[in-house]
This record gives sequence, structure tokens and C-alpha cells, in this order.
Amino acid sequence: MLAVPQPLRQALDFVLPPRCPGCGCVPADAAAFCLDCWCQLKFLAPPWCHCCGLPFEHEVPGEPLCGACLAAPPRFDFLRSAVAYGGIATDLVLKLKYSRGLGAATMMAGHMARLLPDPPGDMLVTPVPLHWSRLAARTYNQSVLIGRALARRIDRPFHPDLIRRKRRTPPLRGLGAKARARTIQGAFGITERQRRAIEGRAVLIVDDVHTSGATSAACAAILKRSGASWVGVVTWARVL
Repeated sequence: MLAVPQPLRQALDFVLPPRCPGCGCVPADAAAFCLDCWCQLKFLAPPWCHCCGLPFEHEVPGEPLCGACLAAPPRFDFLRSAVAYGGIATDLVLKLKYSRGLGAATMMAGHMARLLPDPPGDMLVTPVPLHWSRLAARTYNQSVLIGRALARRIDRPFHPDLIRRKRRTPPLRGLGAKARARTIQGAFGITERQRRAIEGRAVLIVDDVHTSGATSAACAAILKRSGASWVGVVTWARVL
């Protein structure tokens, strides 16, 4: 992406001032959010599960794991989400999902980037894929928009088609964790060409919302089977 010269940026901001992605008002200090919307966002931060990032109510020493990660260690090595799902955070997801809000994707990527550990030099960034039929109906994948912005921000290569969605799955909304896992089973694949690109490298999966973890777990599992040395997941919002 070409850098916009500062004088031109100032002129554009004067004619088309930056707007709050939450409510659309023009903030007094041109920040990403106005004060009202910022106060409605619940940013996730430690103390949390060392693996999946589930927030804890109280500080726990060391590198604690939540009950779910202790009972069944996830296939991914790391998962973090920037904010709790609900309110303004949900509105932004819906705007991005159905209105192609490029500005929202860039803003989300900025908050997600701060959650990442020092990324390995060989790390690839890839989105959770859509099935081709759903992509044709919507014309774009919101996770691609976020992933491309995030990869650019952390200066790592972006591979939008690293994982292939082999079959269309029904909406997971309303299903329990076990039903979600059954529904998503076998939905993803990786070509031999992509397998060669993955082998021995770290991969970061990008998505908009983390709910039960069924989708990210399925993607992580196939990446690990294909030889990925480390798999992380980062999302904008998390359903708590």
C-alpha cells in the first residue's frame, strides 16, 4: 500500500474527517473511537489462560492454564482475542461482515497485533477460509480483510488461501461445543503445494470472532498434521 503524503492526508482529513467506527461521529481528537464507544469496549488482558487467553478473575502465578486446556490441550499453541463480544464490538463485526468496512478491519488488526508474542521470522499469516459458494454470495471474506491488515502491520507474509474449505457447513450459531466440533469435522483441507509452504514454519490463523473454538481447532489440527511447527490464533472478539 502506498503511503499518503502528510499534506494530502491533512487535506483529506479536513474534507472527510475520520469517524468513530462504532457510532460514526467525528471524534474531537480524531482517535479511532469516540470516548463513549471506547468506554463500551471490554478489552481483554491478563490474568488469563497462558494457552487460550480465557480471562481469569484473579491473578494466578506462573503460566496457568484454564480447566478446558488442562482437560484437553488444544491443537493450537496460542490464542488471544482483543475484546469481549457484545455491544460495540459486535456491531463492528457485523459492519465488517456485511458492509466491507476496510477501516474497521485495519482498526481491529491494530488491537490484535498488540496481543501477539514476538512473531517468529518465518511465520505465515492466514485467515479462516470461507467455502467458495459462500464467498461467491458475499464477494469477500472478512477474515481476509483483517488478516491482510494484520500481516502488513507485523511485516509477515500473508497467504489468503493456505487452508481450503472443502465443504460448506451450516451456521454454527446456537450449537453447543460438541455439536460445533462434529459439524466442522473434515471441512478443511490443504493442497500438496500449500503443505510444502507450511512444513517447519509457524502459522498464525486470523478470524473475526472466537466462540467455542471448533473452527480454529480444526484449522490448527490440519496445519499441525501438515508440518507446521507452531500454530497461533488471534481474533478481534471473543464470546465469554
